[in-house]
Order: sequence, then structure tokens, then C-alpha cells
Amino acid sequence: MAEAVAVEGPVDEVPAGRRGPSARRRAALAAMVAASAALYAAYSLMRLRAFRTGSYDLVIFDQAIRSYSRFELPVAMVKGVHNGFGPDFSVLGDHFSPILVLLAPLYWIHDGPVTLLLAQAVLLALGILPIWRFTERRLGAGAAYCAGGAYALSWPIAEALAFDFHEVAFVPLLSALMIERHDAGRRGQAAVAAFVLLLVKEDMGLLLAGFGLYLLTRRAEHGDRRAGLAHVVVGLVATWISSQVLITAFGGDNDYYWAYGSLGPDLPHAAVHALTHPWDVVAVLGTPPQKILTMALLVLPLLLLPLASPLTLVALPMLAERMLNSRFGNWWEPDYHYNAFIIAVLVLAAVDGAARLRGRIRAAERLPPILPMAAVLAAVIVCVPFFAYRHLADPALWRPNDRARAAAAAAAKIPDGALVEAANGVGPALTTRARVLLWDEHSRGAPWVIAYVGRIEFPFPDVAAQKRRVAELEAEGYRAVFRREGYIVLHRDVPRPR
Repeated sequence: MAEAVAVEGPVDEVPAGRRGPSARRRAALAAMVAASAALYAAYSLMRLRAFRTGSYDLVIFDQAIRSYSRFELPVAMVKGVHNGFGPDFSVLGDHFSPILVLLAPLYWIHDGPVTLLLAQAVLLALGILPIWRFTERRLGAGAAYCAGGAYALSWPIAEALAFDFHEVAFVPLLSALMIERHDAGRRGQAAVAAFVLLLVKEDMGLLLAGFGLYLLTRRAEHGDRRAGLAHVVVGLVATWISSQVLITAFGGDNDYYWAYGSLGPDLPHAAVHALTHPWDVVAVLGTPPQKILTMALLVLPLLLLPLASPLTLVALPMLAERMLNSRFGNWWEPDYHYNAFIIAVLVLAAVDGAARLRGRIRAAERLPPILPMAAVLAAVIVCVPFFAYRHLADPALWRPNDRARAAAAAAAKIPDGALVEAANGVGPALTTRARVLLWDEHSRGAPWVIAYVGRIEFPFPDVAAQKRRVAELEAEGYRAVFRREGYIVLHRDVPRPR
């Protein structure tokens, strides 16, 4: 196995035989990407078929991208009505994610959530490519396959897949490209990746700012200090403009996601409080303790190697954004998709950390360079059964069951083109042929309602509240036309809402 090249050497120092993968390596790499995409797609589509996806958030994105495909603003009626913004609400007023328009042409081929899930599977799998190239330069091809596999099977990616579709699908690829291209000496390509990241979500500027901090730690050569300062400034300015100006311009509330009340009522007060009371910041980072667990889970399967690399600075601003919050509990949980925003960066930091330790610890130089990343891959594989992929062992995911059949039968009762308030888990089955709203605690005037009382369903606090809501609908004149396995279809002849 060839020895690793210098940790921060320019691309010219890479031996000629290492400038690109051989045909055999390209085939193996393509097979890894294809296998990962197939796994992601199969898991996502099985969840869709088993009615384990939800209107929040799959129907939101489906409605928005369908609007894009019709050359309209990305309106998501299900989001606007449930959150009080109105039926014509553009999701650009919720999160500034104009990159989603790139998926609109796919809806000209196939219109529906399946398209989003397949696109997400491919995008997440493509993140393997820049991770492989970065690792191959540092530690050789064998380690590169291990690093790519560790990313592909990592729990943040699994949890993102288990929460339908999100704009995070673009981030591992773009963030890894930004780092890998800069590392390869392709600064222009890295800058393009950084710019495109800003179109993914309003807080992606924090990722750029983190990359700028990393560049500021490097040796003062190749303009890294200048580039670092530029990334910090551009990232922070872009975050402010996107979250404070553009979201409001598209009908949103720029304080909707303010989650730092324990530090202050707004950003200036919170910043002053953090600077003058740093121990309060430390206290917030550890309250509740679940935050510490999540942060530990991000680096433990990577064998703490990211802590040996300044590349970890790239992820810190986004991690701080979530962990300093005291309002949205899902931000600090291992569940959901939030950790997938930084997993590619942390894998690259683990590779960089391993290369740095190898160059500084004499005993490590005698070990095969594949060893640290093989150990990381083994640790990631050990973690697989404890996160979302454990559901693959559940027969109800891949074999039809009574609940899923009842949900499908309930959805079949809704006429094409109808306005329907649908239980969260049923909305994705209707969104291609009906106008879907979320069934919640408020009447929306829809002629059709699909309720579910078999178990707790978002956004209700408990099953008792769901049963009360059904009773209220029946008192309003709705009559049940279908009941099975907890699913209830209610209908009432009502005038279409204006």
C-alpha cells in the first residue's frame, strides 16, 4: 500500500500514479455508489409503501416541487394551512432552499413522492465520490473504500432516510466537494460548490463560515488566509440575508425558528449574553443531556479521529446552531435528518485526523494506512442495528400487513382531485391525485377527512385527542364511510373553500 502524501501538500505533490483512479478502481467505486443508492432507494420506497412516511415532510416537498414543475412558486398548501400562513404559502418563506428547483424537471418524467425519494437516494450516494478522492490522496485506495463505506452506512444518513425527503440530500455531496476540491488545489471548483451550498438552506452559510475557520488555521500559503476570511464573511452575510430578508420577502416569519430564548430574545442580545456569560453557553450546550449524547454519537463511531483534525471546525457552527437551541427538541436528537448536514465533513475530518496522527506518531507509520479507516468502518457497521436500519429486520416494512392494507383502502375512498384532510401517514399516498391538507385539531372545511386512531399520529398529543377530533367531526355533520384498523374516512357535502 502506498504511503499517504503530506497532509497539507498541494495537488502537485501527488504522485502521477495517484492523480486519478484506475479503471478497476473506478468500477469498484461506481459499484459502491450504485449499491448505496439502491439500498437508500429500497429502504425509502419500502417505508412509503408501508405507510411510514408522512405529510410532514414528504407532502410538503412534493407539493412545492410540483409547483416548481409548473413554473410557479413552490407552494405547499399542507404547510401553509397547518402553520397558519394560508394555502398559497411558498416554502421559500419557511426555508430558503431554491436548489430544489433542480428537481422540477424530474416531475415531468414522474410526478410524485417516489421521484423525490429516488433523487435523494442518488444524491446521498454521490457523496461517496469526493470522500473517496480525498481519502485516496491521504491514505490510499483501500482506506478510501473504507471511508466511503463508513459514510454510506453512517447513522446520520440512515436517520435522514428514515425521515422522508429533505433538502439535506444535496449537502453531503456539496460539502465534501467543497473540501475535497480545495484540498486538490481546485479552488475555483471548491468556490462553486460553496456557492451552490448557499442555495440549499438559509443556514448553509454557517458551513461556509466553518470552512473559512478551517482555512484560517492552515499555513499561510496559496492564499488560504485570504480565502478563509472571505468564506467566513460571505457565509455569515449570506446566512443573515437568507434568514432575515429573503424568508420574509417570500411571506415567512424570520423569527419563526428563533430557538435561543435562554440566551436572549434576538441575535444581538443573545450574542452579548454569550460573550458576557460564557458559562451560560456551556450550560445550554449540556441541557438537556441528550445534546451531549448526540454530539458523542457523532464522533464515537469515527473513533474520535475528527478531534485530531482542524477540519472539524467546518461542522462546528452548524452544530452550535442546533445545540444552543432551547426550543426545538428534535434539533438535538439523534433522530431526524439534522445530523446528515455534517456527517460528510466529519468523515473527512476523521480521514484527515488519521493522516495527521500517522505523520506524528512514529509507531503508527509502520501500520498499514488502511487500518484506521477499516477500524472506523467496523465501528460504523457495529452501530447499524441501533439506528434506523434496524427497521429492515421488521417484516412489516417489506411485507404487506393489515394496517398498511387498511391505510391503502382508506386512501382509495378519496376521489381524484378532491380536497382531503389526511392523517399524516396517509397524505403521501394521496398527494399525486388529490389536494392534501394535514388532519389536525382544526376544521379546514374539506369534504373528505381520513382520520387515524390506532396509535398516536402527528400533530396530536395522544390517541385520546385523535378520538375526540373524530367525535367533533361527526358532530359537525361528517359521516363515516370507512372504518378499519383505526382508519376512519369521513365525508360531508360542503362548499369548496375560497
